[in-house]
Amino acid sequence: MVKRPTITDLARHAGVSVATVDRVLNRRLPVREDTALRVVGAAEAIGYHATGLLKRRMSEVPRRTLGFLLQKRQDSFYQAFGAELVKAAKSVQSIEGKPLLDFVDELVPALIAARIREMSERADALAIVAVDHPTVHEAVDDAVARGKPVFTLLSDITTARRSCCLGVDTRRAGRTAAWTISHLARTPGKVGILLGSHRYLSQEISEISFRSYMREHAPDFQVLEPIINLDDERIAYEAVIDILASNPDLAGLYVSGGGQDGLVRALREDGKGRGVIAVCNELTSSTRTAVIDGVIDMALRTPIEAISERTVALMAQAVSGHAADIPQQVLFPAEIFISENI
Repeated sequence: MVKRPTITDLARHAGVSVATVDRVLNRRLPVREDTALRVVGAAEAIGYHATGLLKRRMSEVPRRTLGFLLQKRQDSFYQAFGAELVKAAKSVQSIEGKPLLDFVDELVPALIAARIREMSERADALAIVAVDHPTVHEAVDDAVARGKPVFTLLSDITTARRSCCLGVDTRRAGRTAAWTISHLARTPGKVGILLGSHRYLSQEISEISFRSYMREHAPDFQVLEPIINLDDERIAYEAVIDILASNPDLAGLYVSGGGQDGLVRALREDGKGRGVIAVCNELTSSTRTAVIDGVIDMALRTPIEAISERTVALMAQAVSGHAADIPQQVLFPAEIFISENI
């Protein structure tokens, strides 16, 4: 009786490991298309009993779990962003995407790192919003080492092992905010800046770019030291109230991170801050109304629909074995909203 070829025989003839053959058979993890084709060719050559199954697996759309880790569950921006990511994961054509959405409510690196590790146990690829910190780097590196590609959203982190960063071009956003304040302010004066955290590299870049523009084109304005609000509406509210009270010559305010609702509340209570030119991120229900009412002069919106679609497409590409073709960074222009174009 002729002995049937085993999976070990197939792996040897294909020049791959038994684990790789198992991945092709069961669609457990991504395998490069040329490798899968080599396994199928070897199976035909040696008369492997499951050749038909291997061919069917090649024609099937693979099932993959895509994990999304965002910030601030109750924040309307992150709720909308999460919904767009889930929608994109369910709509992608190259894989059968199963979305896994979670949130971290505190900007604590150890907590973010723990959630990354938890999610990497369940997802085939991750897209995260995270602060730049060694503890977060370690968690990302561990996930990548286990074959789980990690993408960063909105703000990058300084580990070379992440696959790609997708977000707004914050250099241009910061300079746009500076142009707006310097051109709309009735007279030069002080300008306040609110950031969520300098650990968000995107916000650090927006502040640097804002200051660079003002230094070059509006030297008569004095840019104050930034106030960190941890993307918290209450902290932002108190900070704006204090800035308005302490600086009667305040000409402008730029909120580069979260906390926009706190800005709006403070300006409304102060009578629009006595003519202060205000620029903020995102067009939420609150900031939209504030822009229409003239309380906020400009909102720089993140195009979450386009970012979500591109993120999921690149994640699908990564889990399909084509990570080498993925760019290091994909930046989108912020969408500019004023009262006349809403």
